Amino acid sequence: MKIKVLFFASCRDIVNSREMELEVPEGSTAGKALDILCETYPRLSDLRGRMALSVNEEYAAPDSVLGPGDTLALIPPVSGG
Repeated sequence: MKIKVLFFASCRDIVNSREMELEVPEGSTAGKALDILCETYPRLSDLRGRMALSVNEEYAAPDSVLGPGDTLALIPPVSGG
């Protein structure tokens, strides 16, 4: 099934794109989609334990099941002041 992936801040820099379509197996979780992305873009693994995931504009756990056409967002830690 196809999902849309949005990349923010340093994640966007790593993949050199703001968004992409990603083919994942039926019943995949947000964490499985992230596994697939980390295989293609190994530098994402550096942020893995610190980034937030969002599915369809709501924060989600890695075990959240994805459906066809869902939007997964990768949100790295940010700082500012």
